[in-house]
Parts: sequence; C-alpha cells; structure tokens
Amino acid sequence: MTLTDEQQLLQQAQQGDETSAAAYGEIVRRYQTAVFNVAYRLLGRRVEAEDAAQEAFLRAYRSLDRFDLERPFAPWIKRITTNLCLNWLESAQTRTQLLAAELSRADRPVSLDDWAQTAPSPEQTLVREEQSTRLHAAIWELPPRYRVAIELRHFQELSYEEMAEVMERPLSSVKSDLFRARKLLAEKMKEM
Repeated sequence: MTLTDEQQLLQQAQQGDETSAAAYGEIVRRYQTAVFNVAYRLLGRRVEAEDAAQEAFLRAYRSLDRFDLERPFAPWIKRITTNLCLNWLESAQTRTQLLAAELSRADRPVSLDDWAQTAPSPEQTLVREEQSTRLHAAIWELPPRYRVAIELRHFQELSYEEMAEVMERPLSSVKSDLFRARKLLAEKMKEM
C-alpha cells in the first residue's frame, strides 16, 4: 500500500521522535484555516476561535496514536473542533446579542441558497453582505445544537451520516435537529 503525503506526515507525527513535531506542524499548517473557520463560525469571536483551534490541535495531537491512517484527517480534526466548540457553548450557555441596526438593514429575507450565489454585481454584493449579516445574526440566535447542525450541513457540507458521527447522535436526531434549525432560522429571518 502506498501512503499519501498526508498519511506519511501523520505516520511520522505518530512516532513521537524528533521528526514528529515537524510533521505535525506541517499538518497544523495545512488545516489551521479550516479549523479556525469552523471554530469562528460556531463561537463568533476571533480570540475564542483561535483558542478553540489551538485546543483542537492539541487534543488531536494527544490522540494521534489512536488515529486510523486509512481515514482522512480533515473530518477528524473538524469533528474534534466542532465537539470542543459545542461543549464550550453549552457549558457557558452563551447567547450572542446583536444590534437592532444590523438586523434591519436588508429589505427581504434570504435563504441559504440565495446567500451562496456567486459573481454578484456591486449592488448585489452590498445586498448580499447585508443579508449575510442578517443570516449570521439569525444563526447566532439558534440554540448551540441547531447552530452546529447548520454549520455541519451548510458550511462543511457533510452528509447526514457524517453529521451523526460528528455530533455523536442518532441519524434521526440529526435530521430532526436540522429540520428544526432550518424552521427556526426561517422564522427568525421573517421577523427581521
């Protein structure tokens, strides 16, 4: 069996010798932006997201000896990050408070599909930025479990099965969470 470059780096990192730190450093370099983005979308503050990303990589490193090299690293580190952020959100029971001015900028609700359009005109860019602000505000008002469901499905584009694995919940519960999250999100967008 021929190992990929990533598998070779992970295998080196698992060995625990002098080359392991450099190998794991390269893995961190490759995935730091993706991990930070997951943490930032879930926590909403740069400093907290940076702390969570660092903690996620530390936890992954401590568990690296149990990592299966046959599996891709990205979903595993994102799962660690998501679970870490969800634990932080649940333990702190944080609720983000947003300014009313941010909520009232756009004149019509936006769907996730509308939000993902590409190559807009300058006017469309402005409207999309305003809608994006409203959508993020609405997402932040969701309970953490629903926020995670939206993050995993619409930002990380995971399948329902992958979501169930990351959230460590039954598939039916994940589908239910996502359905409720979308319903609450739609209601919040109508209110805005």
